[in-house]
Amino acid sequence: MASCPANSFNFNTTLCACTPGHVLQHVRNTCVLYEGNSTILTDSGVDYYALSFPETLFAFDTIKKFTQSQAVFLEVTLVMLLSWLLFCVFLRCTKLGDGRNVWFKIRWWISRLDICFATRHWLDDQKVVTKRKTELGGAFSMASWILFIGLFAVLLYQIISKRSIEVHNVRATNGPELASFINDMEFNITTVSSMSCANLRNLGNIVTGNPGFIDQRVVPLSTLANYSCYNSSMGPTIALKCKNCKVIYDHMYISWQFVDLPNSPAIAVGFEFRLTSMDIAKKHVSFVSGTLKNGSDFDDSPVTFRGNQSNIVKFNLFPRIYHNLHELKLIQPLFHEFIPGSVLRDTNELRASLESSTDGLVNTTLFINFLSDYVVEIDKQNILGPVSFLADLGGLYCISIGIFFYLLIQCEYRIKKLRNEDSIMRRIRNRRKAQEHWDKLRKYVMYTYGCPTIDNNYNSTGKETDCGGCMLHSVRGSGSSRKRRLKSRKDSISLYQKPSLPDNKSASCRPLGSTNDSKLNSENMAKQQNAVSCLDSPQSQPQESSIIDDKFIPPPPSLEIKGGSEMDLSDIQKNLKNLYEYNVMLRDKLLAAQSLLNSSSTRHTSSVNSSVNNKET
Repeated sequence: MASCPANSFNFNTTLCACTPGHVLQHVRNTCVLYEGNSTILTDSGVDYYALSFPETLFAFDTIKKFTQSQAVFLEVTLVMLLSWLLFCVFLRCTKLGDGRNVWFKIRWWISRLDICFATRHWLDDQKVVTKRKTELGGAFSMASWILFIGLFAVLLYQIISKRSIEVHNVRATNGPELASFINDMEFNITTVSSMSCANLRNLGNIVTGNPGFIDQRVVPLSTLANYSCYNSSMGPTIALKCKNCKVIYDHMYISWQFVDLPNSPAIAVGFEFRLTSMDIAKKHVSFVSGTLKNGSDFDDSPVTFRGNQSNIVKFNLFPRIYHNLHELKLIQPLFHEFIPGSVLRDTNELRASLESSTDGLVNTTLFINFLSDYVVEIDKQNILGPVSFLADLGGLYCISIGIFFYLLIQCEYRIKKLRNEDSIMRRIRNRRKAQEHWDKLRKYVMYTYGCPTIDNNYNSTGKETDCGGCMLHSVRGSGSSRKRRLKSRKDSISLYQKPSLPDNKSASCRPLGSTNDSKLNSENMAKQQNAVSCLDSPQSQPQESSIIDDKFIPPPPSLEIKGGSEMDLSDIQKNLKNLYEYNVMLRDKLLAAQSLLNSSSTRHTSSVNSSVNNKET
């Protein structure tokens, strides 16, 4: 007894055969179970897209691979929406501070994004509608736009995939119209087994009409198609090819057999098929393919096909006219039915069949039914026009805005703090801007007029200071440039208009800005001598001053400081003018005191000299 590979048995003492449902693999010399996919694949050969873009620019097949349904867009939209709302909730937990930290800046810009609800916030006592932007409104505005864009993407996906419907119309036809269906057709049927094309017999005839009736005809297969057999890895394959084929018969039967050969019994475990049809232009191909391994409706147990009864594979050919594709005429092959012939499910039955000479063949019949009585007309009808698209788009926008508008009203109705959050943020921001502007002005005054006490006092106390006790004079540039700069600012800030003085006070006619600290001592006497003539000039008539008194030195003038953003340039000019007048008054009193001290010193020196001279004489 010969040794057989795994999953096999002996017959006729010296021969081996695989158990039912197993096929021999010659490479590994073992019997394996045949597990072919029983799914039948069908393709009409015509794909539609709502928008016809070049395939090189937009590969819709690749897009459809990642976006198989509208649920993908909805899930992405939901994730983005929740992420944005959680980010806004996190920002609400941060502090506003003085308006200089990064969290305030982010929350401020979110409030500037309030583009949907700026005039629809909570209003008390039926006040006039004012446009105010809040952080909550900005968060909900962006959330509504995220939802709208997501729903808009879903709408576009629907337009691309389901914009139109396919309408089928079946009508009766005639012989001349059927003759106009000219396609290239190809039939490939593989008998899954360990046999080869050497086992093939009786392939060469085709039976038309109904067998046993008067319309039955037997004609050579070569009159209809070219046929051949070639060995594949799965078994012998029968190939029927018909170029520019005209199907003129309603029923066609093509049969063949595989018989026993020495050391190669006629057994099979299944069939694989593929039928294709191509139009003349070779742009569209329709096909049907699949695997047949068991014809039972009760179980899917492995079987082996062997015996006299024929295995019948039925196909239908549908003539189709595509009106929307320039009257394309394409024959669609469809799998109809598989009727198994002699089937063996048990090892003992298979051994008995192999040892019998009457069962030594595998019969196969290909039955083709051409549905020539009717033709299917196919057309595309759009279900989404421009008006309906705009209506759907407007509905999505209203839904997106309406949802978050309702949430905004509820939040502001139940939480009173949210009703004035815009004024709080604007007040903080205006205070910071005013402080920055004041810092710029303070630095300009300090570096232009040489008053360093402004910066020292500001850094030490954090409050506004004056320039009392120091003279405002330029520390930068030449004299000519200083005069031009002072002249250019004379119209806006009158720092060089000297106030009127009483008759008994001496003052200098030149502005303080032209006084140099290094020459002040040497010029004091000249200024004292010019004081009387300056007071007598028409431009320097004595007038009453509200800040000068002969008996005492008044306190520095009070500065008018307004909170928030109410303080403007005119208030700063007024404060600087008061400080300047106060400094001029202090300088005049200092010059008068110095003049009095010098005159007293001169009289004292004269008296001393005269007394000394008297003693000498």
